[in-house]
Amino acid sequence: MILSILQYGDPILRAKGKQIAKIDDHIRDLAANMIETMHAANGIGLAAQQVGETLQLTVLDVSQIEDRPSTLKLNGKDVDPATSMPLLLINPEIELSGETEIGTEGCLSFPEITGEIERAELTMARAQTLEGDKIEIEASGLLARAIQHEVDHLNGILFIDRMNSAAKAALSSRLKRLQKQTKRGKRIRPQDEQALVGETL
Repeated sequence: MILSILQYGDPILRAKGKQIAKIDDHIRDLAANMIETMHAANGIGLAAQQVGETLQLTVLDVSQIEDRPSTLKLNGKDVDPATSMPLLLINPEIELSGETEIGTEGCLSFPEITGEIERAELTMARAQTLEGDKIEIEASGLLARAIQHEVDHLNGILFIDRMNSAAKAALSSRLKRLQKQTKRGKRIRPQDEQALVGETL
């Protein structure tokens, strides 16, 4: 089932997700719906907060993005990122390493808004799968950026918080407009979205 995506101004986007203690039918259904919603919106990541659930759950899929490559190790083994998607992370914890780099990011909760965001080049994530298994992920490239973006969401941090002050100031009027739309109760339905600029997380 395709879910509505909350947009900037909804207070749930600022809520820190609760740890998932039990993986039950609700979590399994939510995960499946989030993957379907992410794909319908042409996104590469979606956090539970973006669909109205304050939980430590995110889904990712960078397999369709060929011009921004990624590397991936699962439990210490090199794997092809394209064949390992979608990724689902429950209760993720991340460590950042390497140099930082600036890259363009969008967000499904901020339609048609992008920004240049500084992120670590390398990300290590420890999380659980839907089966309750523990996994360890080492990623670089776009996948590392997407994981950082989504884990920020799980902690109530938005990509505009990572922008420099000049960039955020330049977007001020558009952000205020989004907030007004949100207060009027408008939600984004993926099937109604216009094509978005850049990869949306």
